[in-house]
Amino acid sequence: MKRHAQSGTRLGRFCRRAFWENTAASQIAEFAVSLPLLVVFIVGIFDFGTAFTLKQKLGTATQEAARVAANQVTNDLSTTSPLCNGPASICSLRDAVANSLQSSNVPRCGLDSANATQTGLTTWTFSANTGCAGALRLTINRGFTYTTNLSAPFSNLPYTIEATQITLQYPYQWQFNKAIRLLEPSANYAATSQLTSVAVMQNMN
Repeated sequence: MKRHAQSGTRLGRFCRRAFWENTAASQIAEFAVSLPLLVVFIVGIFDFGTAFTLKQKLGTATQEAARVAANQVTNDLSTTSPLCNGPASICSLRDAVANSLQSSNVPRCGLDSANATQTGLTTWTFSANTGCAGALRLTINRGFTYTTNLSAPFSNLPYTIEATQITLQYPYQWQFNKAIRLLEPSANYAATSQLTSVAVMQNMN
């Protein structure tokens, strides 16, 4: 009886040990399967959070430039400054955007030394791609107009307002396109996207 009892005890211990060892192995297998999904979630959260933060900084840059433009003269638009191969007021708006990006720790992509290209009667564009994942594009339209209804004592008619429109397109390099391939090797997401910010402010001069 003692021998049978001892054998039963040993068998029970063996079964319990085998059970726990099998459970640990299944946990390792489950972790190995879920790890790629976890990586995709973490990278996605970080990547989209970074893009959202960058979008806010671009908005700040365009708004600051629009505020500067509101007090800039427009009688120099037919002249050319050696500072940026465009009117001096346009050069100052380029610098306002570049300085705002620098203060926000956003790479300027060489915008501070880019030359202007006139793309319309009152529109100039700067393109720069130094040290960035793609091309930065800054478009400044000093003759942008929009209509609005003004409150009393003005008549209830739409008024045409002349303003400056600042459009900034900035290249953002995604990391999510690499992580998603852990789940779907054939997935093909864009490596970079252009984040766009637009600000408009009435010309006061």
